[in-house]
Formats: sequence, C-alpha cells, structure tokens
Amino acid sequence: MTTQPIQKEKLFVNGEWIEAKDYSSLVSPYSGKILAQIPLATIDDVNRAVQAAESTRETLRKMPAHARASILEKMVKLFEERFQEAAEIIALEAGKPIATAKGEVSRTIQTYKFAAEEAKRIHGETIPLDAAPGGENRIAYTVREPLGVVAAITPFNFPMNLVAHKVGPAIAAGNPVVLKPASQTPLSSFFLAKIAEDAGLPKGALNVVTGKGSVVGDALVTHDLVKMVTFTGSPAVGIGLRNKAGLKKVTLELGSNSAVIVDQGVPLDKVISRSVTGAFAYQGQVCISLQRIYVHENLYEEFIEKFVEATRKLNLGDPLDEATDVSALISPGDKERVLNWIQEAVQQGAEIAIGGETTGNILQPTVLLNVPAESKVSCQEAFAPVVLINKISSVQEAISYVNDSQFGLQAGVYTENIHTALDAADQLQVGGVLINDIPTFRVDHMPYGGVKESGTGREGIKYAIEEMTELKLVIFNRN
Repeated sequence: MTTQPIQKEKLFVNGEWIEAKDYSSLVSPYSGKILAQIPLATIDDVNRAVQAAESTRETLRKMPAHARASILEKMVKLFEERFQEAAEIIALEAGKPIATAKGEVSRTIQTYKFAAEEAKRIHGETIPLDAAPGGENRIAYTVREPLGVVAAITPFNFPMNLVAHKVGPAIAAGNPVVLKPASQTPLSSFFLAKIAEDAGLPKGALNVVTGKGSVVGDALVTHDLVKMVTFTGSPAVGIGLRNKAGLKKVTLELGSNSAVIVDQGVPLDKVISRSVTGAFAYQGQVCISLQRIYVHENLYEEFIEKFVEATRKLNLGDPLDEATDVSALISPGDKERVLNWIQEAVQQGAEIAIGGETTGNILQPTVLLNVPAESKVSCQEAFAPVVLINKISSVQEAISYVNDSQFGLQAGVYTENIHTALDAADQLQVGGVLINDIPTFRVDHMPYGGVKESGTGREGIKYAIEEMTELKLVIFNRN
C-alpha cells in the first residue's frame, strides 16, 4: 500500500498561490499525525500581501454594494456545496468533534449571509444644522467609507466562523484583507481563499499569510498601509498588538472566565443540560465557555448531583466520530497546563467531583467544587473542559464574584424573579448579560464583545462594519 504524500500548502497573495522558503508541519491534535506542510511567511511575504491589498483598495471602494453582496452570496453557495469537506477540515486540524464542526460551518454560512445583507445597508443620516444658530441654509449628511487594508489575526478555536466575522464585514464594507490565521488551524483559511477565488473576489482583496506571530503578526500590525487591526486571541497578545498599532483602529476580542448564576426556585432540568453544553462544548475551548457556576445554597447539592450525572454521559474520542462529544485539546502543552491548574486548586482546598484525568491528549470533562477565587481555574481563562461549581447564599453575592475578575465578556443568570434579573443586568460588568441562559450563547448578527481585559470594540456583522468604516460629514452651504 502506498503512503499518500503530505499536502504542501502555499501562501495566497494577490490571487496567486505562492511557495514559501520555509515550512512547518501541522499535526492533528487528536492523533499526532502530520496533516500538511504549512508555509512560514517572511516579512517580505507580508509586505507583498499588504501591497496587494492596497492595490485593490480603490477597486473595492468603488465596487457597488450589490456587487460586493453578490460575491458574498456566491461564497455562501460554495460553502453550502462543500459543507462536509469544510467540517472535516475543522475536525482534523482543530480536534473539534465533527458534529460541532458541522455547527460551525452552518454558522459560517450564516455569517457570510449576514455580511451580504449588511453590504446593502451601509448608510449615513441627514443632520439638521439649523437646529443651531448659524446653521441656517445648510444641508448636511454623513456617509460611511471603508478604512482601507484590514489586518485580521484569528484564533484556532473557530477557524472558519471567527475568520468569517472579520473577512465578511471587511469585504461588505469595501476593505481588502490580509488574513493571518492561527498556526494550529491554517487549513480552514486556505479553504476560504479557494472559496473566495471561485466566487470572483478581486485579486488582492483577500490574502492569506501563515507563520509565526512574532514575524507575521508584528509585521502586519506595524505596517503603514494597514489601517485597521482586528484580533481575536489571548489578552497578553492582544494588548501587545494594540500597543504596537499606533493610531490604527483596533478591535480586540480577548479572553474570559464566563460565569452563570443559578438563583433559588429555578427548575434545574433545562439549566443542567444547557450548562453541561456551555462548559464542555469543543473541550471548553471557547471564549465564552462556561467556566464558573454559582448556585444558590437551596439548590446546590441537587445541582451538583444532576450536573455530574450528565457529565458522565459525555462521549470521549475521535473528532471524526459523529458520537464524540469531547476530543483532544489543541496541544499537549495545553493539557499539561490545565492539569497543573487543577492540581493547584485541589491543593488550595477544591474537590474534584468528576474528571481530572487524561486519555491520550483528551482531558476528561472536569467538575471542581469549593474552588477559591484566587485559583487559576477560577480567575484566569482555562480554555479547557473544566468548570467549577460554588455555593452562594444570594444572587447579589454571586454578582460580586462574577465582577471580581479581570474579564467581562458575557454572563448568564437563571432566575424566576424579574427584579433580580433586572438588577443583575444592571450590575454585571460584562459586554453581554443573558437572562435564563448560559453565557456561551451567541448568534452571528448580535453585538458581541467585552469590557476590561475581554477586549474592545464589537463584532456581529453590522457592528463590525461600523468598526471597519469611517464616518464622513458633508455640508452644502446654500447661502
């Protein structure tokens, strides 16, 4: 039997597939097998990509909205036709269970659909200047204009949909893009480049450069022709990029240790199933993964019993198996880090209710009880299938725990009391509050983003377009 040769990928610059000088091996998080050879872009490669984007800036800016929308609609159709292929790419390179990967492809399709729709709705407003003395006989209006070259730096955990949340609105608004995907999941972005090419996107409007963040990322962020940086990833890297970006526009979607509060009197059955999903979907490697659960003392013991029972039913295994719920973490290093965090929490007095062990590179879904607030699994972002369940005497007490954090992305509150819900919505220091749901909820047209070290700016296609355009005021003097 002959062995299939390892695919050698190429950079995508100015509509052409270009070989790099150096390559690195991409390995499966689950099996450790080599999936492909990935090009390592140099600074010269990045410069060529930015120049290519800049060269098509005027073409995109002058392209009618309906034409940009049409290209995005064609991309949607191509994703639909190649749905299974897209899902398998995600499952292989990200270690995402195939059922969850299919969900991501479905959301990717929705995101580009929203981008196509919003491309036709970019507008300004008229300003009544005569509302102020001296403004008589003047007509004023605003328009939104594309910024120019957008540098998009994306994470491994949603390698198609989080890329779509940057590329979709950028193209809709008329901005060319240079995309640097995560080193662990570049195949999804090469797949996107082929889709965009087939959909008729002008050459240079989308460029994909892969490689080390210290080379490619820094070169993009500091390039004079790049007008905006949109980044999703860790707070440390995001803050560093923002400091290097100067006066460029920057949006940052960073980390979190998202929490849900469960008030007394809440029926638990629906809460349990949603919370298990929120904690362990894609091995907890989600920015709004449910990491902290604060349960009223009247429900605490019952909640733990039902939550652990539901967790025990999860299937662990190969991401390509339709029955798999939880598979491998993205790297062995992440597995070891989280095991150390779990051990630290235990040494500080926490109790393991279930999990805490590994099978290969799979960390078993882990539930911790009585975790001190200073433990890393509580105050930092675990990004793993680990959740803590702590007892509270009131929702107000839980709100103080949620707010005592460097993060503030989304939080959930389960309560039967409308006054409690309104108070929580007012007091929680997060970008999004979900009443009677987990913080892991997201649909692709809603405003999404956080406060504190969870980031700055908002995604969600309409809101991302606002970030990716500049407001211009036009005044006609009729005097």
